[in-house]
Amino acid sequence: LAIEAAAATAMLDQIHPALPTHPRDSNSYTLGSIGSHHVVIACLPAGVYGTTSAATVASNMFISFGSIRHLLMVGIGGGVPSASADIRLGDVVVSIPTPRFEGVVQYDYGKTIGQGRFERTGTLNKPSTSLLTAVNYEHDPAEPTCELCDRKNLVTRSTRSSDRPVVHYGLIASGNQVIKHAQTRDQLAAQLNILCFEMEAAGLMDNFPCLVIRGVSDYSDSHKNKAWQGYAAATAAAYAKQLLATISVCGPGPISDYAGPGAITAVQHRASMMDALRFDQLESRQATIKPAHAKTCKWLLEKQEYVDWLDSKHFPEHCGFLWIKGKAGSGKSTMMKFAFQQANATVTAETDVISFFFNARGEDLEKSTLGMYRSLVAQLLEKVPELRMLLDELDNGSGGESYTWSHEILQHTFRRSISRLGGRRVICFIDALDECEEEEVRAMIDFIQSLGEHAISSRVQLHVCFSSRHYPHITIEKGLELILEDQEGHADDIARYLHSELKIGRSKQAEEIRREIHEKASGIFLWMVLVVQILNREYQRGRLHALRKRLREIPAKLGDLFKDILTRDTVNMEDLLLSIQWILFARRPLKREELYFAILSADPDNLAEAWDPEDISEQDIDRFILSTSKGLAETTKSKAKTVQFIHESVRDFLLKEDGLRELWPEHQGNFEASSHDRLKQCCNNTLLSEATSNNIAEEEYIESASRDELKTLRDSLSQKLPFLEYAVYNVLQHSEAAEKGGVRQGCFLGNFNLPGWKHCSNTFERYKTRRHTESACLLYILAKYDLSNLIRVDLNAPDMNGDTPLHYTIRFGQQYMFTKLLTMEQVNLSAQNRANETLLHCAIQYGRENMFDILLARDNANITALLCSSIELNDELVFNRLLATQPVNVNAMNKNGKTLLTLAIERSNPAIIKSLLETSCTKVESVDPDAEDLYGMTPLAYAASKGYADIVIQLLSTGRVEIDAGGAFGATPLSYAASGGHAAVVRILLSTGKADP
Repeated sequence: LAIEAAAATAMLDQIHPALPTHPRDSNSYTLGSIGSHHVVIACLPAGVYGTTSAATVASNMFISFGSIRHLLMVGIGGGVPSASADIRLGDVVVSIPTPRFEGVVQYDYGKTIGQGRFERTGTLNKPSTSLLTAVNYEHDPAEPTCELCDRKNLVTRSTRSSDRPVVHYGLIASGNQVIKHAQTRDQLAAQLNILCFEMEAAGLMDNFPCLVIRGVSDYSDSHKNKAWQGYAAATAAAYAKQLLATISVCGPGPISDYAGPGAITAVQHRASMMDALRFDQLESRQATIKPAHAKTCKWLLEKQEYVDWLDSKHFPEHCGFLWIKGKAGSGKSTMMKFAFQQANATVTAETDVISFFFNARGEDLEKSTLGMYRSLVAQLLEKVPELRMLLDELDNGSGGESYTWSHEILQHTFRRSISRLGGRRVICFIDALDECEEEEVRAMIDFIQSLGEHAISSRVQLHVCFSSRHYPHITIEKGLELILEDQEGHADDIARYLHSELKIGRSKQAEEIRREIHEKASGIFLWMVLVVQILNREYQRGRLHALRKRLREIPAKLGDLFKDILTRDTVNMEDLLLSIQWILFARRPLKREELYFAILSADPDNLAEAWDPEDISEQDIDRFILSTSKGLAETTKSKAKTVQFIHESVRDFLLKEDGLRELWPEHQGNFEASSHDRLKQCCNNTLLSEATSNNIAEEEYIESASRDELKTLRDSLSQKLPFLEYAVYNVLQHSEAAEKGGVRQGCFLGNFNLPGWKHCSNTFERYKTRRHTESACLLYILAKYDLSNLIRVDLNAPDMNGDTPLHYTIRFGQQYMFTKLLTMEQVNLSAQNRANETLLHCAIQYGRENMFDILLARDNANITALLCSSIELNDELVFNRLLATQPVNVNAMNKNGKTLLTLAIERSNPAIIKSLLETSCTKVESVDPDAEDLYGMTPLAYAASKGYADIVIQLLSTGRVEIDAGGAFGATPLSYAASGGHAAVVRILLSTGKADP
């Protein structure tokens, strides 16, 4: 309301001149200052109300004023007086979080369920019994004030001692309707414990967290009028001014446009966070997808479903969702790339087009929704730079590039980005959902649907086009669907491609062959492309007469066609197998140079010399990959130029359709494990090669070289020996996978060249503190990298310091490996290293509470025996932990008849003695300082006999020892000290005045 803006303006200490605003910002502003705070005041347009309008005003405000730190929503509202909240006209209500809500609740948001009941999100409170007297009297709407209302219905309240407004703190209810009905007001208030009603805050709270301050101008009943609006607006504005006076104006801080020495500016921070959002393979899948063939795919732009999807008039029918489905290889990704490019080329300035293409053959981020969210958010922030201010709040103090993104943070940023695009349109293409984990996809679909609903409330049209195979079966509540292979336009595309690319002439026979291919393709574009390549080769060999026969030999199913391609000839089958193994089972996608030398490394004779690009060009390598994979692998268009299968259906054929065993029946066992064993051997051959030993630097140079010198060395090695770095980091990982699959690795580990491996590893390690020392044993390496299956090869083998695998798993906190080792029968739980440190000691020393508890519970451990053992080892850590966590008998004897206290005295350990003497009855039984051992000696007698003066003093200081008790054959502590010649102890005992001389 204008009166609210006027009250807020009146509170300004100074009014500032107007500033230029963003072209998309339709707000009008008053600028000024209160104290040291710069203030921007905006008001809803005249006659406009509701949550959506408020969100639009706030969104526009942030576009023009990106550095706003505090957002206050100040104005009037309808109070809800009750027995527990004496709210009166002119009072102020301030929103604060309650156990159920975050200060504001949208009371009209929810769903209508069975029998027409309205259910809000979350669980509702039970109605309160403390309510205002029910008001049934309805005000005559024709009367502007209450002067003519029946005075009998007036509720009388006691007069306050002061006429100053009272500030109330609690829940404010927000919605898109005016509340002018006392019974409705009381019903909602009872359910939600509301202090005030208003109409704008819910539009802001999701994406523009703010403090809501409302002056009470009426009681949300039929007597609502404007009489108190001016006063209530003034009290709310006055409170806001007072509030700002209590908030100090902080310096710009590390994220500021005015950074001091050593700090970063807001611009630098945002650029760093943008770099953290992006990743190397962000656009590699889309770049690798071959562009649509000339004149194909254009039918989609005129398809009714596609036209309706982009038509704003039809938006309520489909909520902005279109799902393109099709068989494997039908051309979905090509279609999606075409649609994305067309949308990009034809959109207006008010539309942003973003996309993500899942890639199951790529890196982890290429096939996960985490990568998808990072990509989509990065694209949106690049296209609308003012949105980057959202990154300011995400600094975790570690610098942008090392920022750890999570699904929650990315979804929150995505949602807030959409909220600030009021009036714009976003078109999003997400391809190949079937190439991501099903559970991730289902969660993503739920989020995108909720994002669509949120976009509508923010006046943003979000259009999302998905593509996937027909499985897994995932549905959306509303949306359009298009089955690719059923479309006439798709069939026409196949015909056009055949007409253009099948180079067999235009004879009647050639046209019949084209027609037969078209029918046999069944809408699978990839099948048709492969068949065209096969028939073109036959035709180029002058075998026109054999084309029809060859076509009939070609299987109709895509998987059978792959098999036919791979087995048509038997040349270089070993190279074919190895290339398939590398593409399938490499721990990350290999670059083309890496794959070339990975295949060559199967034969050590191929590794005598480093790579010289003048002898073997990149084109030579591309031809080699094409040849060894028989055309089923390709180099991606990504920056790294990695190698992958031409289509995900190739991988499906080899793994899911059992193609590997059909092609190589001799590998009837665990094919994956035997493949890892072979890949391990390739890595090891590279490590042992002459080329490696001739090019690796000496250890002394690696230790003394500068960071820049080491980077130059690593770059040189990667150029000369492209496969070496992968071999170093993954030789043991492949060995681990082979052992896990049942291919034994004992012989390999027994002969493994550990010094050479550490030398290579240290060369590639960028951080000096992470390099392996000369003393680092194989067991240490296996434990560090969590290679539990290799550790089990020799489960209890100690290193030079006596540490066993369990010691290492505790040290590194590797819970999974620790648990796995404990399940093995041969494991030795009593192992000690050369420092006499037990497993329990290690668990306490490294703070592994859970591991300690597991060890303690293992085999119903004898607590007394563990306590005795810890005393004998002088292990105070374990002793005190056992004493603190277990109800134990501290007066029990060990197998030699000695009590714990006597044992501690025997070991001369004052700390453990002190712990025993201070035992509390609340946790354990108190120690008896006079408890005799099997030989009748008390602790004091034993300490005296050994001449331990300090311990004697320690025992006497308790005031609980019998000074003449405790010797065998009637001897006393004094006689033991005297006969042993321990004069100091004799003096101590006599000085008590209690010892019988």
